[in-house]
Amino acid sequence: MTTTGEEHAAARQGPWWWDRWRSAVLDVSLAFASVVECGAEGWRFAGDAGIPRAAGIVFGLLAGSALLVRRKWPIAVVLVSIAITPAQMGYLMAIVGLYTLAASELPRRIIGSLAGMSLVGQMIVLFVQLRQGDRGGDGLQLGDWFVPFAAVTIAIGLTAPPLLLGLYVGARRRLMESLRERADSLERELQLLAERAEERAEWARGEERTRIAREMHDVVAHRVSLMVVHAAALQAVARKDPEKAVKNAALVGDMGRQALTELREMLGVLRSGDGGRGKGVRAESVPLAAVGAAAAAAASRAVDESDGPCLSELEELIGQSAAAGMVVDLTVEGDVRAYAAEIEQTAYRVVQEALTNVHKHAAGSKTHVRLAHRVSEIAMQVENEPPPEVSVASSARLPSGGNGLVGMKERVVALGGVFVSGPTDAGGFRVSAVIPAA
Repeated sequence: MTTTGEEHAAARQGPWWWDRWRSAVLDVSLAFASVVECGAEGWRFAGDAGIPRAAGIVFGLLAGSALLVRRKWPIAVVLVSIAITPAQMGYLMAIVGLYTLAASELPRRIIGSLAGMSLVGQMIVLFVQLRQGDRGGDGLQLGDWFVPFAAVTIAIGLTAPPLLLGLYVGARRRLMESLRERADSLERELQLLAERAEERAEWARGEERTRIAREMHDVVAHRVSLMVVHAAALQAVARKDPEKAVKNAALVGDMGRQALTELREMLGVLRSGDGGRGKGVRAESVPLAAVGAAAAAAASRAVDESDGPCLSELEELIGQSAAAGMVVDLTVEGDVRAYAAEIEQTAYRVVQEALTNVHKHAAGSKTHVRLAHRVSEIAMQVENEPPPEVSVASSARLPSGGNGLVGMKERVVALGGVFVSGPTDAGGFRVSAVIPAA
């Protein structure tokens, strides 16, 4: 885990302006050494200048203590060191102050200006000292070139190393801060991506639940609706026409077995974990995608165990509705041809669900099914006339799940098609869908 700027600021444990106690101890130690140096040099300076020794010592002590605030006010420390350069004191303060100044976040022009002032001041003082020592020597005569050369060399030696080291440390510190900020930013981005991935996963689970519900509705609702209609007809004709009652009872049994088989195939995946051994396997260990795949497979499996329902089975589907007492006719336009499996299955399910809705809400009404094969699309329409007021099938009182039209629209829109449903002017109901052929 990285430390953000807020956490870094909150982690400060040192006194006053120091971040840590270790930094405070270091600065106090350097300030003490500077005070000792400036105090000793102040004693000598007072003797040379002809002022009281105590005044020179106090001046040196006050000047040397300025190093205590080098982290908070580095410019002030460098200015003090430049000011006391003529007194030939504060060399430690000048070195540490230049280092601190170069390592700070101040603009380069300020750092360069103060470093240049310190260099020039030391050069002048050293030149004067060396010139005075040359004149007062014991017979040792130096060339005219040596004094300025020595002054420049010593001044650069006292200025350049701390300045370059401070620049290096400051650049490294800024690089580390940049890397820390980049790591914090990356961590926040990863957290955001994780949250988005969780949201996408939740959305995918919701979509999968919707698909499972749609597949189960398409598989079961039609056959169960026909079973209820046949059961109502069986109840009506049981005493009047025993032969027809027996036929209806056989149809109810066949459709019930088909519905149970498809339900078993859809829900069997919930017990198929661990290599098909459902014993001891929790339901939540089965992915929703597996349930949806099984539901889709069961929904697309026809009675003859082919890969899935297709448009060629519409006549059989309509025959089942006709056997339940519905008057329905089929009209096919255009050249019949094969389509992709998902297109044929969607078209089949739309017609199937529309017929189921007629059984539920308009039992006994005449229904027209139209199928049009066009150049680049396939269109289907299921329209029923107004239901009669009294019919045997109407006594079945089929419940409505409320998801049939929603499921049909979802299937068609998923393939890039158009779905429209609504009542007709004559009092019936019409379901229309157009699906692209490609």
